[in-house]
Amino acid sequence: MKTLTWIIRIVAATILFQTLFFKFTAAEESVYIFSTLGIEPYGRIGSGIAELIASILILIPRTTFLGALMGMGVIIGALLSHIFILGIEVQNDGGTLFILAVITFLCCTFLIFQNKNKISNLLKLKF
Repeated sequence: MKTLTWIIRIVAATILFQTLFFKFTAAEESVYIFSTLGIEPYGRIGSGIAELIASILILIPRTTFLGALMGMGVIIGALLSHIFILGIEVQNDGGTLFILAVITFLCCTFLIFQNKNKISNLLKLKF
């Protein structure tokens, strides 16, 4: 089970991390997506920062739960954007971005359920 968990962590973190190049370099497709959503450039850069943090947290066993929650939040936004505004296929990508979002959603869901016992630990945090 430990190997499977690491594979799922790596898949989720890799998908989240690989989009950063496109977001932070203002790649044409990324600018198109966030312009269509009406949140260019702040939404593109902000979601990129959130994905960077989530991908790092997912890979650290102690913070996997938080990273998966954060990743799921970002990905739910992406999925809803695809379903209601962008469409499944964006600029003739064959639905690749949507499929990657679904895979990331599933990975984050698995990691959240696997680490659900850590919720009580979060509630006990003292600042």
